[in-house]
Amino acid sequence: MGEKVDKGRLVDVFNGSRWEAELIKGLLESAQVDATVKDGLISSIVPYISPTVSVLVNGDQYATAMAIIRSRYKA
Repeated sequence: MGEKVDKGRLVDVFNGSRWEAELIKGLLESAQVDATVKDGLISSIVPYISPTVSVLVNGDQYATAMAIIRSRYKA
């Protein structure tokens, strides 16, 4: 049984540092998966703190995005 994903909204597929998130976003976009990076509010208040950053995709692209991310980290 897989996760139930609301296909009409953005879902989180990755959490990590800013540079990792940008790398994942680029990887997804090169595979035609629309992705966006969302950081925490704390980064604009205290820019020297490195908060966790998320990569979000549309719910209907969740399975594809997760397969791409898994294959990247498996290699």
